[in-house]
Amino acid sequence: MSEAESKHAAKARIRARRMNKRPVEDLFAELSAGNRQALSEAITLVERKLPAAREEASALLSLCLQTETPSRRIGITGVPGVGKSTFIERFGLHLAEHNHRVAVLAIDPSSSRSGGSILGDKTRMNQLSQHPNAFIRPSAAADTLGGVARATRESILLCEAAGFDTIIVETVGVGQSETTVHGMVDFFLLLMLSGAGDELQGIKRGIMEMADALFITKADGDNAMAAKRAARQYASALHLFPANANGWVPQVGTCSALEGTGFDTLHEVLDAYFSSVLASGRMVDHRKRQDLLWLDEALRHEMMDVVRQHPDWERRFNDIRTQVANKALTPFSAAHILVRQLLSASV
Repeated sequence: MSEAESKHAAKARIRARRMNKRPVEDLFAELSAGNRQALSEAITLVERKLPAAREEASALLSLCLQTETPSRRIGITGVPGVGKSTFIERFGLHLAEHNHRVAVLAIDPSSSRSGGSILGDKTRMNQLSQHPNAFIRPSAAADTLGGVARATRESILLCEAAGFDTIIVETVGVGQSETTVHGMVDFFLLLMLSGAGDELQGIKRGIMEMADALFITKADGDNAMAAKRAARQYASALHLFPANANGWVPQVGTCSALEGTGFDTLHEVLDAYFSSVLASGRMVDHRKRQDLLWLDEALRHEMMDVVRQHPDWERRFNDIRTQVANKALTPFSAAHILVRQLLSASV
């Protein structure tokens, strides 16, 4: 069977599942067999907000927890203009060609009109998207705090269940997203430019403290020497920061997506990092803490969904908004009053 015929058959199975409402176990079977169409459908399912879809998604994710695919979750962020997508494509190809199965979850800014993804990562990472060992899923950040898609954490689990051993989460790069992504990955990579200017120092300090590695991009041509100087300066600056809780010393390097240099070094850094945290048991502890953080956030989302389903929600919410706009209530008091009104109305 040709690749085109295989894709057609996969789509036909998915359509049949939708029409016949086959159990979610069928989708999981296709997903765990590495079917990309099934993976795409599964991610679409967990992104949906309808109660029925959420129940089906919950059942699917419970099945995914039964799989134990060893994986590396890598978050990548960087200052504007650093070339994250170009870097990720080149690095993803490097990993894929070394027999890693790479899934890229790219969080794009959202259109204020459609709510859809603006940048279109599959077109920005054309070569990687066509590699048999790679999968790219752009998701709109929509109105989620931190510029991270609401279902990104669930999508990580789905990609792991599909057999992808390297999960790359690309941030929008707007400040708050770095903290959010840092809380869902094992390794956090910060990309920087040489000569970015002192105006970014306030941003850099907070992000640099979270970084497990810092690489200067575009280290080619006339910029090669400047990139090396910047790398030395950042390496010196990192020594002034508090030591990481896991004992890891952040590494600094340079790379060029244009020339394909620096990726072997980064690969070695990743291998050293994961060997260290796995041997010490810190990887297991880290993911346990993340699961508890995910629980807190999921609970907030679910509670907000329940509140919005209250039959009197729209009227009360519009009334309280009017009082805030007219300075009759502060936003904090209004939220307190609204929640208690809804709770008392439900008793």
